[in-house]
Amino acid sequence: MTARRVSAVDAVTEALARVARLDGTLNAVVALRADEALAEAEALDRALDAGAPTGRLAGVPVLVKDLEDLRGMPTRKGSLLLADAPPAAADGLVPARLRAEGAIPIGKTALPEFAIEGHTANLLTGVTRNPWSPRHSPGGSSGGSAVAVASGMVPVATATDGGGSIRIPASFCGLVGIKPTRGLVGRSPVPDWIDLSTDGPFATTVADLRLLLDVEAGAVPGDPEAAPGTGIRGGTVAAPVPSVVHLAHRTSDLGPLPDDVAAHFDRVARDVVGLLATRFDVITPGTLFQDGDPDLDWFTLAAAEHVSSLGRAWVEAGLDRMHPSSQEFLGYGLSVGVDAYLAARRRRFGYTAVVDRLLGEDGVLVTPTVAVAHVEADGRLTPEDEVAWLPARAYSTALQNITGHPAVTLPAGLLDGVPFGLQVTGPRYSDAWLLDIAARWEEAFPWPRVAPGYTEFRL
Repeated sequence: MTARRVSAVDAVTEALARVARLDGTLNAVVALRADEALAEAEALDRALDAGAPTGRLAGVPVLVKDLEDLRGMPTRKGSLLLADAPPAAADGLVPARLRAEGAIPIGKTALPEFAIEGHTANLLTGVTRNPWSPRHSPGGSSGGSAVAVASGMVPVATATDGGGSIRIPASFCGLVGIKPTRGLVGRSPVPDWIDLSTDGPFATTVADLRLLLDVEAGAVPGDPEAAPGTGIRGGTVAAPVPSVVHLAHRTSDLGPLPDDVAAHFDRVARDVVGLLATRFDVITPGTLFQDGDPDLDWFTLAAAEHVSSLGRAWVEAGLDRMHPSSQEFLGYGLSVGVDAYLAARRRRFGYTAVVDRLLGEDGVLVTPTVAVAHVEADGRLTPEDEVAWLPARAYSTALQNITGHPAVTLPAGLLDGVPFGLQVTGPRYSDAWLLDIAARWEEAFPWPRVAPGYTEFRL
């Protein structure tokens, strides 16, 4: 990604052409800044020709999830209620850090309203489709960004993760993605889901993922949990392979996995154990946590905090104009009392202690990234369903947001034509080590860089 094979103008021009050619059926891009991007590319080319220092992403066209501010563009968050939002006065944290390395934003990508769902469909910009299987969803909430990368529109698109929003679309779109340790990427501004959310990347290769995480990582003033320093921290993990691999269909007792998901996971889990040549054990769902359920407490915390962030009166006044998923989620948030909210916050400490002890200094937990094979493009689990929000049993990613542990999702084959992701969770601040494991997986079990019928964006 760092070698200058083409000019910045050529790279941005190609990205804009690909969006124009591909996005009509996928609906991943919600707004473009073509003239501004081309002007910035011309300025960058002039600077590079004059011998100016080269950032690690110099001339790389990027798309920005429409949850994050991008200077001069509105941040509409997939909501009719924000259709007339004013242009942002400044870049958000990750867009600013990408720009500082020479990247050139060309526009913004789709998400479910307020980033609430694990699929990408909203009443403002419509339904976003998976390039691997257009009748299915790319996942969410960073679904538009994942589609843009998996279809080769751009080499980089931003993502956030408050309950799986990096890992779910990476899984369904055949990408490798990481939810970093809480605090590795500083939080600014305060997320809607205060302690749950983080920025982070997905990519077509582990090398690109490592580079992007290193660019995004670093503390910010005001974040009480931000890790000191900049870049990826290796933590204390020294072992070349995990001392133990813990395998689990689920970490919470939300019912059995669908038969096809369980069978596929069991096959690829054996590949993980064989690759790492280490001991393993199997965890029965429902046996890890004795006091509460982190998946269910996630809903309590996230819903209540989102109502507080948006404003109770604003939510109540606009609820009937929101997507059904938002109505369900924020309607529940309106009902959460202070005692229930604080009890869930307190239980987070217990959940974190359980995972800390389980993983120790060098263990990993391996689960499916998503607990279903696929989701209809509009968010229904099956065409027969009448509602377009995903039930709790479809998810397998909230635990790591509750506890703050890093988790990487690895492409691991297909189910009914949709990519399947394998989620590997490690000790806190083992992010670099998890990427080492991901690189070993990529070498042993390489995956397609883009969906069939699409062309990788090469610089």
